[in-house]
Amino acid sequence: MPRPDWPLPPDWTCTASESHFAAPIDLTREIGAALAAPEQSKPLRALARAASRVVVVFTDTTRACPDQVIVPALLRELEAAGVPDDHLTLLCAVGMHRPSTRAEKIAKLGPVVVERYRVIDHAPAQCLDGVNALLSDADLIIATGVVEPHQYAGYSGGGKTVVIGCGDTAVIEYTHGPQFLDHPGVRLGRVAGNPFQNFVRDRARALGLKFVVNVVLNGDGLPVAVKAGDPIAVHEALIGVARGLYEVRVPQQYDVIVAKVDPPKDVNVYQASRAVTYLGLSAAPPIKPGGVIIIEAHCPEGAGQGVGEQNFYRALSQAHDLDQLLSDLRANGCRPGEQRAFMLARVLLRHTVIVASSACPDVIAQCRMMAVSSMGEGIDRARELIGPRADLLYVPHPLQTVPIVSNVVC
Repeated sequence: MPRPDWPLPPDWTCTASESHFAAPIDLTREIGAALAAPEQSKPLRALARAASRVVVVFTDTTRACPDQVIVPALLRELEAAGVPDDHLTLLCAVGMHRPSTRAEKIAKLGPVVVERYRVIDHAPAQCLDGVNALLSDADLIIATGVVEPHQYAGYSGGGKTVVIGCGDTAVIEYTHGPQFLDHPGVRLGRVAGNPFQNFVRDRARALGLKFVVNVVLNGDGLPVAVKAGDPIAVHEALIGVARGLYEVRVPQQYDVIVAKVDPPKDVNVYQASRAVTYLGLSAAPPIKPGGVIIIEAHCPEGAGQGVGEQNFYRALSQAHDLDQLLSDLRANGCRPGEQRAFMLARVLLRHTVIVASSACPDVIAQCRMMAVSSMGEGIDRARELIGPRADLLYVPHPLQTVPIVSNVVC
């Protein structure tokens, strides 16, 4: 178990919480096995034989999905099924994030794939009936994804890459609005009875998503499980793996939580703030009321460059106060990205949030958090707020760890 590399006050206790160990798999070999024996589905080659237009939806750079291994394996199957290159589109599910660069596409898929195939980004303006028009016209839709803890879906993966990553503004506003965010079933790690997850599954089925390849990653970002086949069957199978890996019992709530945000989620404040809300708004939060959350996140892109990220920043920076912000969003709904401001505001009304080592301290301050230059300075500020005695929880991988305190309800 890793230990913090910064000094603690002498009368503070420190407990570390990390996802359980799982050895990485040989992903190339295991994808081959998964494609040969798909979950509750015909093999991909059989599905593709009759298809004249195929769209492979893959995750954008904010997701750590190993698409550079998954997508070439899918393309080999489609080639073996006789699908010509010019009947194939690779669609990057950027949602309301900024478009991906050519370099990011190459990093995601490899130079050979990017040179050979049509690779494009989703854009909300390209939508028809709530989804990218290419999907409406496709004979076969395939998607990649990572099954990991998710603030709204409980666990990501399954149909989410298509439904949300390729949805239009209305779909994003509906699924990320207060009617979902305030629902008790919409919680980190909760799938059963979760209306957000139910919407994603129903919508994916209606759109005709037939086949997915999803993975589970360990705390080091390495794949430990992969499944292929029917979206719901794959999702359910890998949720079982993910729960056993990510959900960790802790004995109590803590005065202070310290977490380090791993790439790619440390790219901007919008993405990094997930660590704050995951810790503060889980079904059984490990932070005491009034406690301090400290995250280390570099955020080289500031608040974020996409439409959603900019909406997030404006909502927080221009709000008169946080209570009023929540009231306004509940009354008027959330534009894409404002849902993250909504969730972060809920945490900020209960806790002090400190962000260490960022490249954009002014943006952090505008987003109602405290910016400090180092983790050590963050501990000093927390000590001023909490006092000379405190219990601290260290979570080195907060987006791959769900600390659960028994008998605590958010």
